[in-house]
Order: sequence, then structure tokens, then C-alpha cells
Amino acid sequence: MPERFLLQILRNLVAHGILGSTRGVEGGYTLERAPEEISLLQVIEAIEGPLTAALPAGEGLPEESRTRLEQALGEVTQAARRELEAIKLAHLLPRPPSPEARTLGGASSSLPEELPR
Repeated sequence: MPERFLLQILRNLVAHGILGSTRGVEGGYTLERAPEEISLLQVIEAIEGPLTAALPAGEGLPEESRTRLEQALGEVTQAARRELEAIKLAHLLPRPPSPEARTLGGASSSLPEELPR
């Protein structure tokens, strides 16, 4: 990924209050809020802009068909927004190994964790 593109994404995340930036040798980027408070929708919209039901040019469509299509796309967009809002960054982070998965030496077991259904 080109550095300029990555810096633009980071700037957008800072502008939307998702990341904080610190300049200097010890600088970098940090989350401004807990991962449980940041939704995937917020991250996507900070980078891509608002998630809306944009209808491409519907030239040649009868008005009733266009209206129905706009309504259907609006419903799909609202459902996607609800689902993305429910997914928090904390859900995407690796889980710490459970006590049962640890060996006596403190190393993690190589057994995979069960995935949620």
C-alpha cells in the first residue's frame, strides 16, 4: 500500500476521533476510545464517507420501478448499517488464550479456538 494512501487513511481516522496522533520520535497513532466503543461502521465511514443507498442513473426505468428500487436499496443499506454498527473493534481483535489452553510452562497451546457460530 502506498505510504501517501495509508497516511490519508490515518488522517481520516484522526479527524473522526477514532485515532489520536502524536508527533516526534516517540510519536505514533493510538486509539482515542476503547475498542468496545468503536464500531466497524465508524471506521468504514471515516475512510470511505457515509454509507448511503446511492442509486446509479436509472434512465429508462419506469417511475414506479425506480421508486421500488430506491426503497429496496435503502432497506439493504439500513440493514448493513445496523450490522456494521454492532461489530466493534474488540470483536475483531485476537482473543487471549484461555487458561485451559495454556501449558504448564506458560506457552500457549497450538490448538485453534472454537469459532462463534
